[in-house]
Amino acid sequence: MTGSELAASLGRHGLPRDDIEPKAALFDLALSHADRERGGPLHAWWVPGRLEVFGKHTDYAGGRTLVCAVPRGFAVLARPRADGAVRVVDARRGQDVALVPAIPAPAYSGWRHYVEVVARRLARNFPGAALGADIVIASDLPSASGMSSSSALLVAIASVLTRVGGLDRRPEWQANITGPCDVAGYYACIENGLSFGSLAGDAGVGTHGGSEDHAAILTGVPGHVAAFAFVPMRALAVVAVPEQWRFVLTPCGVPAQKAGTSREAYNRLAAGTGVLLDLWNTESSDTAPSLAAALSTGSAGGKTIVTSPAAVAHLRALIRRSSIPGWPHDALERRLDHFVREDARIPEALDAFRHGDTARLGALADGSQEDAEKLLGNQIPQTRALARTARERGAFAACSFGAGFGGSLWALVEHDRAGAFADGWHPGAFLAMPGPPVVELTASW
Repeated sequence: MTGSELAASLGRHGLPRDDIEPKAALFDLALSHADRERGGPLHAWWVPGRLEVFGKHTDYAGGRTLVCAVPRGFAVLARPRADGAVRVVDARRGQDVALVPAIPAPAYSGWRHYVEVVARRLARNFPGAALGADIVIASDLPSASGMSSSSALLVAIASVLTRVGGLDRRPEWQANITGPCDVAGYYACIENGLSFGSLAGDAGVGTHGGSEDHAAILTGVPGHVAAFAFVPMRALAVVAVPEQWRFVLTPCGVPAQKAGTSREAYNRLAAGTGVLLDLWNTESSDTAPSLAAALSTGSAGGKTIVTSPAAVAHLRALIRRSSIPGWPHDALERRLDHFVREDARIPEALDAFRHGDTARLGALADGSQEDAEKLLGNQIPQTRALARTARERGAFAACSFGAGFGGSLWALVEHDRAGAFADGWHPGAFLAMPGPPVVELTASW
């Protein structure tokens, strides 16, 4: 097994040609840290990050998103071990963590916390499973950039331990998880701490996010953007990115940390939709499972979703009669307005991609950026400036993405000028056509 062989295999799964050579180097880095002395076969995975095109802060409220997997992520190597310990080595950082999932220990922080949360949740949900593994990871995703490096790490560890422990053969798994969307939904619940069916939840990693990241990472289609709706998660449509277009991504230079005050601000955006849902359900005879379901004329589990103006007006009236500590009327109205407007952009964006409509896509992106600045309030000077300069430099669409309070931006440009655009836009910019989702690159155990 060599880095070149693994990268070539990833190319056959849809990784863009220009990204294959860098992945060979990434897998070689991981291979250099694999413990050659331990017995058992060594297996490899690719786990990508994700790009959120539209759908800022909508998924956890049952709304829609438009996402894809990016051609950067984690090279992952693993082999089972018999003593039940989980040891993870980060080859790029030169750091590691080791724990026994069933044995309590002081909580870890940083990336190690994500490893701990996954291992302990799987041990609780699948008692007696043999989860011992030696794992090596190496990532070329910009950290804390809004490209879901944390969720990709979580999915990487969960994918390995699920495979090592044969969890998908367990009755608990089969009773709750029947397809890729369910896998994505369950892994999202490991992160946010919610229960998934009968698989009981816990505190998670401390963020109250949704499952769009996991949907893109686990079910993305190379060369395509995919639309999803949530609560429950279901795939809506997959549309090819026109051949003459190229995505260019860049971190803004300010990490999107989901810790401290940034975590509080992020979680408050999620809490706002929860307050709106509680207002609705308090006054309704039919309890809605999500804000999207409350406002929709379509079925919660279906693909036809039409927001009802009457429902929005009713909820707005409830807001104006409300008296909720910490939630003034104007804050709740801004949260409602953002959700309704951002959710409505998904079907329009799908149509713009189908028809190669650059003007329409540009207008949608401009509106999404403006609403993030004025209604969500999660933008910083760097993201505002980069969205503006992308348009000034000739991108026909550009927008920030991710949780906000830092993070990254995307721009769309014609393919023949994408390289020059990236070079002139920002030092961290790179081309990023949609790549493959999670792929196991080696034979079965």
